[in-house]
Parts: sequence; structure tokens; C-alpha cells
Amino acid sequence: MAWDPGQYLKFDDERFRPGRDLTTRIPLTAPKRIIDLGCGTGDLTAGLAAQWPEAEVIGLDSSADMLATAKSRHPSLDWSLGDIGNWSLDAAPDLIFSNAALHWVGDHRQLFPRLAASLAPGGVLAVQMPRNFNQPSHSLMNAVAKDGPWAERLADAVRPWPVLDPADYRLLLTPLASAVDIWETTYWHVLDGDNPVLEWVRATGLRPYLAALSDTERPVFEADYGARLLDAYPKQPDGKTLLPFRRLFLVVVRAV
Repeated sequence: MAWDPGQYLKFDDERFRPGRDLTTRIPLTAPKRIIDLGCGTGDLTAGLAAQWPEAEVIGLDSSADMLATAKSRHPSLDWSLGDIGNWSLDAAPDLIFSNAALHWVGDHRQLFPRLAASLAPGGVLAVQMPRNFNQPSHSLMNAVAKDGPWAERLADAVRPWPVLDPADYRLLLTPLASAVDIWETTYWHVLDGDNPVLEWVRATGLRPYLAALSDTERPVFEADYGARLLDAYPKQPDGKTLLPFRRLFLVVVRAV
């Protein structure tokens, strides 16, 4: 399940826009310690550091390849290789930020209260996650996985995503918080390319499927899946492709 920073950055503006939108809703003026969980290529981490230049800012990611890119793009910042599921800091952070990463971590009923409880009093948990797993980009991926000779080997890749309903996060986090702000936004991305939705998911959701396939099976899987995507996301009259993408946002202020 290696991450490919170059593939991920093919749609950098579209991928980072939700994180930039999330940043504008963080109700902090002078946080001292900030950690970006699942920082990827570090562009949003750099944005946090620019917004709060006096803060200690750490970008954490489990991918050495992503962190190498982050270091090359933003060499002055602090990068850490680690697992979101068991990270810790010597001092409680004032801001835990995470853009499009926590949906890769299981058991949100345990994870989110733990993250909120680890904040300094008055600190903020700011999270954005995809919530579009019932869309063709994902349902067709699962359909091809179940239809082919690779079905048994791809059983682990075809998994229920852990993202809960918005009301569930409110119930989990309200006992720890003085404020819980939750909303959803559907971004209508306008993409270029012959099969841009396939290019999009190659960097993210398709990775576990391709990792489980042999070198000869991968192009067969991609050809079947790609053909189905072209039917589900047809070209517009101007040659562009529209990708509607629903995202869930949470901004939680820990009680003092």
C-alpha cells in the first residue's frame, strides 16, 4: 500500500481545498503546539505554520515517501514518521489537524474521543474526511474486486469504511467538548484527462486493491474498472469530467 506523492499531487488543488477551507474555521488565535495527523506532502502543514508562525508545528505521516516529499517541499518544518493510531506528544497540543487521513484508521468510536481527550484545555480537533464511499468511484471498485478471479485475495481490500454519521460524532464528542461544529460539503471537481477519476483514485482508494494483485492482473483490473468509471462519469460537452465529492468536517473545542 505504498503512497505515490507524484500521483497524489496530480490533483493537488482539489485535494487541498477542503483542508484550506477547514483551516478558516479553527477558532484559535495563538496555539503553541500543532500536530497535523496524516500530513502527506506537507502543503497544508506549511499553511498552518504560516498562519501561526510562533507555534511548534509537527507533520506526522506513516509514509516515508510522502514525508520525503514534504521535507523537500518544506525543509524548515518538523516531520515525523509514525502511525496515527498510536502517536503521542510530550505536551498536549492546542490543535490536532487532519485532512483526508482519519478514514484510513479504524474504530472511530475509540479514536475520536481519544484525540479530543489528548488536547490541551480549550484546544481544537479539526478534521476533514471523505464521506462518499457509496459513490461509483468506490462501489465500482468493489464490484470489479468481487467479480474477478482475484475476489478471494481482495476480500480484505473490500472493507466497510469507518466514517460514521455526523450525529454519531456529536454524541461521541459532546461530553468532552465546549463546542462541536459538524458540517458536510460536496465539492464538484472539474477534472481534465482521458479518465481522470481513475487517475484520482490511483493515488488513494485504489492502492490496497492494486497492492494485492500481481503484475499481470493489475492492468486487467484497471481496464475493467476504468471502463466502468467512464460510463459513470461521462465527459461533459466541454471535454471536462465532473467528480462530485462529499466531505465531512468536524471542529471540536475541548472543554476547559
